[in-house]
Amino acid sequence: MLGSDGTGDEEPLFRPYAVTGGRAEPRYHLAMETLVSSSAIMDEELALLTPEQDAIIRLCRSFRSVAEISALLRVPLGVARVLVADMADEGLVRLHQPRLDQGQPDLNMLERVLSGLRRL
Repeated sequence: MLGSDGTGDEEPLFRPYAVTGGRAEPRYHLAMETLVSSSAIMDEELALLTPEQDAIIRLCRSFRSVAEISALLRVPLGVARVLVADMADEGLVRLHQPRLDQGQPDLNMLERVLSGLRRL
């Protein structure tokens, strides 16, 4: 993405805390390794999304962690958590929380996160 001056300097897609109303924490715990995927959305519904929601929907066509979303949108992790949690509440994305209460992390989840980090 080109910066406003036409250089290759990337700027955030949006002003981070403006879109969260100043909130830095979601209403519930959302781990940075939580995977996010887009819900099925009709094309006419896409036109109603905010630019931030649209960017997240497009990123999450394949599984992305909250940390990846934060990095790719160049926003603080807290802002990404708030946006993703709000979108999950609206049914726009699905959350795939890791099951760490079973004592062992899911190997598939770890491989997907590692793969995503390598692509960054």
